[in-house]
Amino acid sequence: MSEIMMCNGVVITGGIKPKVINDGAVVWSNDRIKAVGELNALAKQYPHAKKIDAKGGMILPGFVNLHHHFYSAFARGLNPGKNMKNFTEVLDRLWWRLDRALHDNAVKLSAELTLADCIRHGCTTFFDHHASPACLKGSLDRIAEVSESAGLRALLCYEVTDRNGHKEALAGIEENVRFMMTRKKSTRIRGTMGLHASFTLRDETLQLAAKKLEELAEGNESPGCHIHMAEDLADVKESLKMFGATPIDRLKQFGLLGKRTLLAHGVHLSSEQLKLAADHDATIIHNPESNANNGVGRFDPVRAIDAGVLVGLGTDGMSSSMLRSLRAAFLMHRAALKDPSVGFTGLPDLMFKNAALTARRFFPEPQLGELAPGAPADIAVIDCSPPTTISDENWFGHILYGASEYPVRHTIGNGRILFENFEFKTIDSERITHEAHTLAPDIWKRFQETSDGTPLLGL
Repeated sequence: MSEIMMCNGVVITGGIKPKVINDGAVVWSNDRIKAVGELNALAKQYPHAKKIDAKGGMILPGFVNLHHHFYSAFARGLNPGKNMKNFTEVLDRLWWRLDRALHDNAVKLSAELTLADCIRHGCTTFFDHHASPACLKGSLDRIAEVSESAGLRALLCYEVTDRNGHKEALAGIEENVRFMMTRKKSTRIRGTMGLHASFTLRDETLQLAAKKLEELAEGNESPGCHIHMAEDLADVKESLKMFGATPIDRLKQFGLLGKRTLLAHGVHLSSEQLKLAADHDATIIHNPESNANNGVGRFDPVRAIDAGVLVGLGTDGMSSSMLRSLRAAFLMHRAALKDPSVGFTGLPDLMFKNAALTARRFFPEPQLGELAPGAPADIAVIDCSPPTTISDENWFGHILYGASEYPVRHTIGNGRILFENFEFKTIDSERITHEAHTLAPDIWKRFQETSDGTPLLGL
């Protein structure tokens, strides 16, 4: 394949220490970036490269979403028909009814709908946490197939839980194990162990999950796990009541806390528990919009970063826009502290540095999440031309107060053009939307016919 050049834009390289290149360009061939630099120099070096015009926009690494829920796509506009006054009622009366209403076609279409959103928002790598009890077996394959077709990189898992009985929890573990084994050699679609939350997981379930991960480990590298951690205070209180230990202490107890442990939310982790996460090199994934929407409280990312925790960013199914999630994290941090001077320490690392460091733990890509020679050709172009000077020192302000409000013009995933001049190239969005409109009434009917979940914990 000949070279392709993304040109006529402002390059922000991302990675560990982002650099700004005004009037920059990125050249790639096949799935690898060949050069990053000033347009004039690269145009001379690659005179025959096919050019894609960034129209003066920001050329960034493709975004990484560390916590998503594709299965939630059919919740948009859905009326639960029941009051929900706290988080456990939201789970029991909305999400646990919706996931049980999904069938095979709904799982596939939910993934396609969300994949389209990911591409439209410049996200090229995502970590999905899936649940569909009525069609559990093989569900991860259906998501993987459409993810590959769309051209994205994915870390997938099935949500293991005892809330519907221990037999289903065992089936969830088996689905994760089967998928991890089939995708063991894949560089772009991989698996990990999905766990719902401590308060819906029996000791026997965590013990078996840990045993299976130990069996799958290569050397000392476990495939890891992805779990909702202390999202709501109920997780902490019920875990203490039933098991005599906090959610994070239970993970440590069963050997599930390590470098490839993804802790989604972490809202109600104490200072000592944050230190525990840091000591075991786990990642906490901040989901600011979801936390606000569910009224569970506010996670303080800067406090966690200061404690030595690697903190990444996700959307928890609220949307697929990482720029919007970053802006929400920033504004909520300032609002909570009532201080307009904070937010420029720690928070800039969420978008590029920490996301890249976390993703590299699961994929054999040491340069994932940055624009540099040899890195995967994952690129997002924001249709925002900086009206004032942009530099290595102030790029974060330009992202927050400018780019976060603008659409993505181009998305490149692993060298493939997925979205060009606001048009999809690998997904038929009109077909997907039409099928969703046709299928939604059936899913919503199944939802209304589904009773509330089993008793709160189902244990």
